[in-house]
Amino acid sequence: MAEREFVISRLGAQGDGIAEVDGRMVFVPLALPRERIEAEVEGERGRLLRVLEPSAERIAPVCKHFGKCGGCSVQHLASDSYAAWKRDLVVNAFQARGLEPEVDQLQRTAGRRRRAALKAIRSQFGVELGFHEAASHDLVAIEECPVLEPKIVAALPAVGKLIAPLLPKRGEARVTITLTRSGLDVEVDGTERKLSPEIRTGLASAASAMGLARLVVAGDVVVETLPPFLSFSSVEVPLPPAVFVQAVEAAEIEIAHRIVAALGKMKKVADLFCGLGAFTFPIAAKARVSAFDGSKAAVTALGDGAKKTSGLKPISAVVRDLFRDPLSPLELNEHDAIVFDPPRAGAEAQSQRLARSKVKTVIAVSCNPATLARDARHLVDGGYKIESVTPVDQFIYSTHVEVVAVFRR
Repeated sequence: MAEREFVISRLGAQGDGIAEVDGRMVFVPLALPRERIEAEVEGERGRLLRVLEPSAERIAPVCKHFGKCGGCSVQHLASDSYAAWKRDLVVNAFQARGLEPEVDQLQRTAGRRRRAALKAIRSQFGVELGFHEAASHDLVAIEECPVLEPKIVAALPAVGKLIAPLLPKRGEARVTITLTRSGLDVEVDGTERKLSPEIRTGLASAASAMGLARLVVAGDVVVETLPPFLSFSSVEVPLPPAVFVQAVEAAEIEIAHRIVAALGKMKKVADLFCGLGAFTFPIAAKARVSAFDGSKAAVTALGDGAKKTSGLKPISAVVRDLFRDPLSPLELNEHDAIVFDPPRAGAEAQSQRLARSKVKTVIAVSCNPATLARDARHLVDGGYKIESVTPVDQFIYSTHVEVVAVFRR
């Protein structure tokens, strides 16, 4: 590993500074464009040793864990440059598919993440919770986090003590904490220890004393003091264990507003990959909705919320694996518009069928610009025009960006 001095030329898609050294590209985490740096270089990777001439865009990070914790990549980048970089992630993804729509400026949201997926290990200090160190499987125990809801961060020490009986001396676990309307929902996975009656009773008592809404261990509900639920357009929807939730409520609301505005006065809409109904219910304030998702638990919860709420247009909720069994063009044609929000893998099979349909409007929501651009290519080749592409900063300081794209025939 050689120490080299060079200038960073640009910022890559993973937040690394990129430079050309001896005719090859070198990626250096934490370095910024136009900085002269000194780094240890091995192959295509560089480890930043010193910033010799800092960029005017470099700012002080807002978290003491930045640089070690792998959760955030670009806290050190000034606000305007950060927004331009995130927008460029979307622009570049579409250009790679031969598409050049006008991409809006990054829409910022003020909210923090209401769900944290953490690693827990036993150390000399007890059970610690945190995120993986950058480019490592080691743990960074979290004491503060500017992107998480403060109630989640404040609960971490108590959660560590709570789950201590579940971890062997050298073991680890996965802990997912969600802030719901009724309190914190804690799910623990990856432990092999069986819950004896004594351990179960102790866990239930401690979780109740902490005020947790629910504690779930390996899919088993140990205690549910208050049924966890989320609200979508004032509709209360129960939260089943291990079901997808949009990371930031404020971003979810922003996306829903854009969807409803793009739909206008349309009367019948299909919401594909609907989950718990984050977009179903805002749409149902104005239009009939056919909601589809592969998760039976999510669809059941959506249906429960719909049954208990008055003032909505009719909602049908159907369990359907849209990867293996996407809606056919004939089924799609029964609707005025289609909304789809798939996982990171995208919705290629469904997009191909949409391209053969006669649906007037398609609205795509995605956390992966690359798969969204691939799906957009199918739609454009099928006769759709891209009306708008809007990046939403749901995943602040990270390399991820949410996108809302509107297509019209």
